[in-house]
Amino acid sequence: MGWLVKKIREFKEEQKAHLIKAEVRMISGCDDSQTSADVSNVKMFELPDPAGKAGGACTSAYLSVLYKDKKASGAELTFVEVLQKMRVHLTEKKYTQIPQLSSSKPIDLNEPFQLVPDTATGTKRALLIGINYTGMQPGELTGCHNDVKNVKEYLMNEHSFKEENITVMLDDNVHESPTKANIISGYKKLTKESQPGDAVFCHFSGKSNSDKMSAGR
Repeated sequence: MGWLVKKIREFKEEQKAHLIKAEVRMISGCDDSQTSADVSNVKMFELPDPAGKAGGACTSAYLSVLYKDKKASGAELTFVEVLQKMRVHLTEKKYTQIPQLSSSKPIDLNEPFQLVPDTATGTKRALLIGINYTGMQPGELTGCHNDVKNVKEYLMNEHSFKEENITVMLDDNVHESPTKANIISGYKKLTKESQPGDAVFCHFSGKSNSDKMSAGR
């Protein structure tokens, strides 16, 4: 049966390459059975100018690793090293999330980690979503809006993303509301506007599991 399993796997890879032409990489913060975790003060992750604000544990660990890598001398971190350092950060601070890396195409995990690949010479676009579930009791979070602001600052300062190419959705009655319809529309807009050679970064901070919510949310 081994040959059959191999053939099925090869067929799936061929179909995936046909259906997903872009190279998509995703770092997820926790499994479906886990919950997202707030950090009351992201200063513990040594982020630039945390101002005593809350943030998501996984996002804070991710940014902490990348900021330190930017300042470090010598070779850049590989994909494996980024994940390992994130896990160490989270474990040391008693968080249970285990960051995972998924990719639409095979990648060499020992290559240098690149948020924006060298081949992406076109426009850099981003969709950043943060949901604190404001007013929901129990279940309201406190750090998701700050996650988005920190990620946006990182993208603009370290990777030269232009603000006009960054869409932000927050449930703060100021930014575009992160309803299901708006989120789907945001992804469709990214898909329509993006061309070969562009780089697209998507970020979501919120609950990782499924909760019953009011209609339209």
